[in-house]
Amino acid sequence: MVVPHHPTGARLARHRLADELTDVVPPALLADLVAVLAELVGNAVRHAEPLPGGVVRVAWRLRPGPTGPSVELRVTDGGAGAGPRMRAASPDAIDGRGLHIVAGLATRWGVERDGLGQSVWAEFDPADTNRPDLVAAG
Repeated sequence: MVVPHHPTGARLARHRLADELTDVVPPALLADLVAVLAELVGNAVRHAEPLPGGVVRVAWRLRPGPTGPSVELRVTDGGAGAGPRMRAASPDAIDGRGLHIVAGLATRWGVERDGLGQSVWAEFDPADTNRPDLVAAG
């Protein structure tokens, strides 16, 4: 889906993701997906240029697995001078924690760049032994 390169883009993406995956993934995983997607879209709007047309592209993909679906989120924007990086935030800072949230909730995350911009992705794997809450209740 495409959303505006505007703060409302994060809200639109969160709602669509929740609507489409509510009956597909466990509630704890859905909450993590929504939180991470909001961070990634918010970062794209705050720190990167839009894609042509003033938009950000948002995608998710589910892959079936023996312990439940793995999910990849991907947010593509027009890129920025400096790529996304985690930074130290003081306890009273009002920002600077977004990628720490992504790293804490996702199994892994990263950045890919091409001639059009950059994509930040995050994967959620139910086989992640550090995240037993991602496994669907059976």
